[in-house]
Amino acid sequence: MNVRVEDLTKRYGQVTALDGVSQAFPSGALTAVVGPSGCGKTTLLRCLAGFVAPDRGRLWMGDRDITYAQPQSRDAAVVFQSYALWPHMTVFENLAFALRLRKVPRRDIEQRVREALDLVELDRVPGIGERRPRQLSGGQQQRVALARAVVVRPQVLLLDEPLSNLDAKIRHRVRVEIRALQRRTGITAIYVTHDQEEAMSIADMVVVMEGGRVAQAGRPEEVYAQPKSPFVAEFLGSTNVLAAVMGPDGRILPSAAGSLIFRAEDIQLASLQEPAPAGSAWVDGEVVDVLFLGAGYRAYVRVGEEVIMADHRTPMPRGAVRAVIPLEKVFAFGRD
Repeated sequence: MNVRVEDLTKRYGQVTALDGVSQAFPSGALTAVVGPSGCGKTTLLRCLAGFVAPDRGRLWMGDRDITYAQPQSRDAAVVFQSYALWPHMTVFENLAFALRLRKVPRRDIEQRVREALDLVELDRVPGIGERRPRQLSGGQQQRVALARAVVVRPQVLLLDEPLSNLDAKIRHRVRVEIRALQRRTGITAIYVTHDQEEAMSIADMVVVMEGGRVAQAGRPEEVYAQPKSPFVAEFLGSTNVLAAVMGPDGRILPSAAGSLIFRAEDIQLASLQEPAPAGSAWVDGEVVDVLFLGAGYRAYVRVGEEVIMADHRTPMPRGAVRAVIPLEKVFAFGRD
């Protein structure tokens, strides 16, 4: 089911959380809504869920206007950051509760609960249905929360920073499982997160929000490689920002007239005697520190009054270097 919002606006006193947002979310796709704290992404999700009424604008699921529809009538399910599992109920009871509210026949409830646990790969855990949330790991609790959402067979799945309470290793595994679940079911999913890596790795489409507005939307590869604003370029990836312009020979020159943005992964460090190849931007600096990141090293290079980051497979010795960046990897913006 396709979902869209038109001119969506929501204010809390003097704070504008959503400022005329218009955006479509493709049917059967996973769309990640990403941005810093306070950008409006959670308010957008809460409007879609029906927990918050907009001050202006419309919301649509398919051909149905759901702007003021009650949450339970929207054919959407929400997975919360806190899991929101009932601690006094077993896993089976947590999943069956919503089905009983919908008056699903008793003979069908067990089958649908089993199917939901199978979708999140919990059916192989011995006695999982009789366990209570406190008897589960964080990753298992999150899977139960996902199963509870899909057991009602919604047309739309809304996920509000669902992995933020998990440690890094489990978070990486569960996000892969969420992506696999979405692909198996073909459900339209809208996934809110502040984690840009998480968004880029699992989404069909990424919506980057800034100050209550959509800064850019598109395929992850497109948004990453072709940012339309300094904000998007800086937000995605390990970026360097210099108040500078490029000279005719590609040399980066300090200037208040422009802003150059490039990512640490795109920089090659060379000796000062090595000329920059054609089609490159370059700047001379000094390696002042090097950190080991596991898969490689990150050099910190002082350029005038600024320090830029450059990722390298091998450690770079301290001292003078030339930083070279392919022109297509440099994003130039006016200071206006």
